[in-house]
Amino acid sequence: MAFTFVDLFAGIGGFHAALSAAGGECNFASEIDSAASSIYRRNWGGSPSKAEGLYLAGDIVPLTEGRMGVPQHDVLAGGFPCQPFSKSGLQLGMSEARGTLFWNICRVLQKRRPKVVLLENVRNIAGPRHRHEWEVIIRSLRELGYRVSDEPTVFSPHLLPKQMGGSPQVRERVFVLGTYVGPVKANRQTDIGPVVPNLPVAGWDPNQWNLDSDLLQEDAEIPNLDKYKLSPSEISWIEIWDQFVQRMLEARGGQRLPGFPIWADDLRLVREKELLGLPGWKADFLRKNGRLYAEYTDLIVHWKRQFNNLQDLPPSRRKLEWQAQDSGSLWNTVMHFRPSGIRAKCPTYLPALVAITQTSIIGWRQRRITPREAARLQGLPDWFDFGDQSDATTYRQLGNGVSVGAAYFVFRHHILKNQDDLPDYLVECVTTAGKQPKIRRPQSHPFTESSTTSRQNRRTA
Repeated sequence: MAFTFVDLFAGIGGFHAALSAAGGECNFASEIDSAASSIYRRNWGGSPSKAEGLYLAGDIVPLTEGRMGVPQHDVLAGGFPCQPFSKSGLQLGMSEARGTLFWNICRVLQKRRPKVVLLENVRNIAGPRHRHEWEVIIRSLRELGYRVSDEPTVFSPHLLPKQMGGSPQVRERVFVLGTYVGPVKANRQTDIGPVVPNLPVAGWDPNQWNLDSDLLQEDAEIPNLDKYKLSPSEISWIEIWDQFVQRMLEARGGQRLPGFPIWADDLRLVREKELLGLPGWKADFLRKNGRLYAEYTDLIVHWKRQFNNLQDLPPSRRKLEWQAQDSGSLWNTVMHFRPSGIRAKCPTYLPALVAITQTSIIGWRQRRITPREAARLQGLPDWFDFGDQSDATTYRQLGNGVSVGAAYFVFRHHILKNQDDLPDYLVECVTTAGKQPKIRRPQSHPFTESSTTSRQNRRTA
């Protein structure tokens, strides 16, 4: 017997992938963005009608205010947006969440009382700037009868080995997991810690990730490869900075480059009076750049002269952030073109995908990662299909998504730790599924053999 789950703020279905792999069956999903909803339907199915199967709705608000439009279920999952909660009147709990989308989640929990709630948000939701929001979330869930921890469960997929659903992406996210035990127990049983520690699992060393074998497609198998290749101008910018890297490494006897941002325009002698009135962080960086210039003046002057005093570097490429330790060359690193400059990191695991277009550049391939590679970073299978939508839209959807492997891992551990308070069929589904998420391809998937044959038969008829 499968457990049922609902997928709120569903995006393209990261939670769907994780929970269906754990033995669940989705009977309701909600996603207001039409492009994301289209990709969700394309891969997981779903109908705008409640008549049968998976009901894929749009805006969750009208379905949770007034008559409840979300069906009964065992697990509620959602990567909810988090607007600031009002602090006026020092109200407590669910009443204070009113007017936010978290309140709509609370309404579902209040009416349906699923056994488990699984929420995901950015790391900062539990940080000092959002302490009030975090307290409201925890109080609200306890008011509704869910046993939750005061301490956030923070986890990233790069901490999991590949055979447990991990991927080479540093993506720390906060997971909020609760089990329904009733308000009395929920407010009494508060001395519980995070579901899992924010540490490598099963002896895994994240530095063992190998992008070539664990993530990247072969260039020969990528359609329209030229779309992802660096332009001549981009290659030129990298080459200018790589010459700086090479010369600095040689001059420093192989000692790695400094970790502070190197600003091309501020590699010069700096007088203290110039720093008066500047923010402390900026004055500190200027001093460090000035000291670097003083130590390697001849090298820097020659480098600038060789490259036309860096006139070919646009304003957004005049800063280098070296976080690549002993990589030796920019072409051996993973790079990001950021609005403020170029950031280089070690070629092991990648920074988190983001909703804006800052796609990782694989130095030794001289190209950006493809949408398929970005989907792999989020733990989605290669059969997952994005249709003919633009790459920019696909990257944005993936940047907004949840890591399948991380969600599966924390959910499984929560179920095992709380099994005494959960139905046997839910526990059995999760234990039977095992440690590795095996993502099931729905029978209704438009590219399964059976559905292709069915369409052909209909056309023939």
